[in-house]
Amino acid sequence: MKTETIRRNLYKVFRKTGIPRNRINESANLQEDLFVDDLDMTCFLFYLETNFGINIKNEELPQLSSVGDTIEFLSRHCA
Repeated sequence: MKTETIRRNLYKVFRKTGIPRNRINESANLQEDLFVDDLDMTCFLFYLETNFGINIKNEELPQLSSVGDTIEFLSRHCA
């Protein structure tokens, strides 16, 4: 999957979880900048797994600390 497609679909996932469009950028930290709490993260992971057709293991969660990190993670795991 192309990086631009991943980025566009990831932004849609963020929007589904209620994050304002103007806060989403690649350097944004999920907890500090986007204010993602545990409940939001559960919802976010559900949408990620559903939209991208992947399974994210608990030990992989630390890799998803920012928008840019999530794009890199998805680039490695999406065919």
